[in-house]
Formats: sequence, C-alpha cells, structure tokens
Amino acid sequence: MSDTSNAHPTPTARAREIVAGAYDTHVHVAPDVMRRRIDDVTLARRFSEVGLAGFVLKSHYVPTAERAEVVRGIVPGVGALGALTLNGSVGGLNPVAVEIAGRQGARVVWLPTVDCANERASRADPAPGTPVPMWAALQDELAEQGIVAPTIEVVDDHGEIRPELLAVLAVIAKHDLVLATGHLSGPEIVEVVDAAADAGVRHIIVTHPEFTSQQLDVATQRHLAERSALLERCFTTPYTGKVSWDLVFEHIRATGPENSILSSDLGQPFNPPVEDGLALLADRLLDAGFSEGDVHTMAVVNSRRVAEPTP
Repeated sequence: MSDTSNAHPTPTARAREIVAGAYDTHVHVAPDVMRRRIDDVTLARRFSEVGLAGFVLKSHYVPTAERAEVVRGIVPGVGALGALTLNGSVGGLNPVAVEIAGRQGARVVWLPTVDCANERASRADPAPGTPVPMWAALQDELAEQGIVAPTIEVVDDHGEIRPELLAVLAVIAKHDLVLATGHLSGPEIVEVVDAAADAGVRHIIVTHPEFTSQQLDVATQRHLAERSALLERCFTTPYTGKVSWDLVFEHIRATGPENSILSSDLGQPFNPPVEDGLALLADRLLDAGFSEGDVHTMAVVNSRRVAEPTP
C-alpha cells in the first residue's frame, strides 16, 4: 500500500483481488443531510469497476431502501442495499418503521447511533484528541436550534430490554433482516445481542467495537461471537486515529478472523475513496501478518453471508 503526505493511500492489486466480490456493509454517501464524497449511483459504478459486489447505504437520519432500489435499477449487477437507523428522526425504537423498511427490501437495521444514551454521554465526555464526526456537528447545530430528539434507551433502570425494543427485534426476525448494534454501550450491546439471538434474529453485527463510544474488551467480544454475532472492523476507526491499528489487529487475532467482518465506514469528503476502503484495510491486515484466506473470510465470505442470506 503506497502513501504520501499529499494524497490518500492507494490499495495494491493483490488487495483488490482478495476483496473482489465483497460487500461493504457500512458506507455514508450522498444524497445525505451532510456533505459526502460521492453519490450512491457513481459509487455503484465504481464498485463495478473494481470488482466489489455491493454496499449498504447507511444514513443516521433517513431510511435508504427506496434509494437502494433505484441504484440497483440504474447500475445492474451491483447490490446496493437499503438500511434503517433507529434514531429520533424515524421515531426511535419504532417497529412500524422497521416493518415498512422490511417490506421495502431493506437489509440492515441499526439500533440508535446519534440519539442513544451511550453516544450522548460519550459526546459529553469525549476522549482527548478525538476528532468531531460530521454527524456530531449536525447534532450540535440542531441543538442550537432547540431541536433535540429524546434520548433513546434500549434497557430500563433494571438493565432489562425495553418492550419497544423486543417489538423491533420480532419484526427484524420476521423479515430476516440484519441487526447492527449502533452506538450502544458495551453492557447494552451484550443485553441486546443476547435478546436478539433469543428472539430468532439470525444475522447480527456488532458495530465498530473499537470505536470510542463502544471500546469493547476481548472477553466481551468473545461472548458476542459465541452468540453468532459478527464483529465489525471499520477502516475509518484506526485510519482516523480513534484507536491504533495494533489494537484492531490484536482484537481480530483474539476473537478469530471467522468472527470479524470488514467494512469501510467511508464517504466523508476528507477520507479516501469509498471503493478503496476494503482493499486498503486488506493491505493493512496483510502487512500485519494475516493470511490471504483470513482477509478473504472477513471481507468476502462474511459480508456475503449477511448481504445475501440463505433460507
């Protein structure tokens, strides 16, 4: 992987080949309520050019299943997949929104991100030197206007899963959607994953467990993997300096590549091209001593497992 001080790194041909056929299950692209590096149709064309199978359109604020269907019609052969994030803009833990998303062909449901209790607390006490995400700036702007969604709690005062979340999990299981844990805290994630597995949810992704508002330790990650959850390793988390690359590598080794899924979390204007994210992450992993088979499993096998479910 080459890199210069004036340009983004460029993935190697070897890395491109290893991740060919993968889905990037976590991207942020236009149209959106904040500036993005690329739009969804152009991204689909670029994915086709570099041999990637598709991507999941994530928005913190709006459902994306309709957009995804339009993109698939314009760029056949690339699996643009829709999603829903259960923040205040869609009514929080709203089973009606999940039901509609399921009927529209959405693939992933993220639990609350910007409006969950853990993220609100984390933002109030940020880690030193942590850059402010683009969505955080938007949240601050809304707050200045007096537009603040209620904090969304997934467990009650006794640590029990709230009834409204149980209703959401039932709908996710019915439509065989993928549950992603959003920006919940470690203890909340454990409770939610256990409840989701018990409710019959077949596909669970633990959203960026190294992220500053999650920071899940190895023991917790191993427990989640035992409940058949995949641990998401996002390119941007170490690339933007939130954690070290070595910590991510350590966690993958400790929990097993078979339990990890690679994604980019790209789309920000100042970060590398979205279509390069998986290959750039592959290069980092290869340089750290992971085998081509390990990387292929995390990038291709596991992403296709959640993007293209079997009955």
